[in-house]
Amino acid sequence: MTMTEASVNAARVSKLTFPEPNMALREGSIRALGTHSLIQAKRLLMRWMRDPSTMIQALLYPALMLVMFRVVLGNSISAATGSPAIYGQVPMIALVGAMFGSIVSAVGLKGERKSGLLARFWTTPTHRAAGLLGRMIAEAVRVLVTTVVIICAGVALGFRFTQGIQAGILLLLIPVVFGIGFAVMITFLATAAGDAPLVEVVSIFCTLLMFFNAGFVPVLAYPLWLQPVVAAQPMSVAVSAMRALALGGPVMTPVLQTLAWSLGMVVIFLYPAIRGYKKASASG
Repeated sequence: MTMTEASVNAARVSKLTFPEPNMALREGSIRALGTHSLIQAKRLLMRWMRDPSTMIQALLYPALMLVMFRVVLGNSISAATGSPAIYGQVPMIALVGAMFGSIVSAVGLKGERKSGLLARFWTTPTHRAAGLLGRMIAEAVRVLVTTVVIICAGVALGFRFTQGIQAGILLLLIPVVFGIGFAVMITFLATAAGDAPLVEVVSIFCTLLMFFNAGFVPVLAYPLWLQPVVAAQPMSVAVSAMRALALGGPVMTPVLQTLAWSLGMVVIFLYPAIRGYKKASASG
């Protein structure tokens, strides 16, 4: 290339006008957070749908558990309390499905950390909060689908909405709110525990909650010294709220107590979960 041709090309390049960078699409922008979070949520949902163990744990196992409780204990509890046991069992199993599904998801999160997948996401030009927010969105969708499946099974066993459509919609949202609070806590444990089996230990604690709440048997059926603990624990207040929304009764107090428990878990564990997720991603 001659000097003249080089000068002409340089002049042409100098006249080119490049578009200004779109600030809304920057890695740290709000728009990028929304877009990237939805992509992460879609990735997780597709992964769970393709994993038979996750689908069994999230959908089939809770529905079968509901049928088992109904067949084994339903009539005896109804005869002892004078009210249909199904209105306590359906809410209880919906909450159990939310918790145990989050535990399975947390085990998968630990696997992503060990395999280096979180670290690879960390090096891509995506919003740093998209991984955690996308996981919470996916958890909310999973809990909602699980709740719908359990309620459909409950309707086949005699569960009915007697308080109208608005109460029914709020009933569906109670497990979602409860599940988000629990998911934030379990995400913190999954990222901060390392190789320690803290997530697995939480599953034992959740099993205890399942057998000591107002949905399993009425609070009055427990020993006197245990009744205040059973009545105040998070599953009991959520079960009471869902029972009242379906069958009737005081709604405001149990709903507010459920919100307090759920928001309390988010407030306490959100910042540690963010730090743990960042550490797991940056050091994977």
